[in-house]
Amino acid sequence: MSTILDPTDERTPVARSISPRSASLQRRVAMLDIAKPRGNVLLDRLEELLKERYPEITVSRYSKPTFTKPAPISLRNEIRENNDVVLEALAD
Repeated sequence: MSTILDPTDERTPVARSISPRSASLQRRVAMLDIAKPRGNVLLDRLEELLKERYPEITVSRYSKPTFTKPAPISLRNEIRENNDVVLEALAD
């Protein structure tokens, strides 16, 4: 069990399990841009590096309408139904 600090509230750290890692990346990867400035720059570079290292993966890009609200339920459902892994970008 690892302690992961939540940047939204560090007063009480929450113990969380780290997800099991797959031996390979033969997966469908979703990249979610949460609409913070320059998040797309981070995802662009990450996608480039992933495709170089793991050419067998499929990458799909998604964007939230605004960073101030949770992703719409329809977007979350689409990501869950069509992907195995989600990478989310937060940048400023």
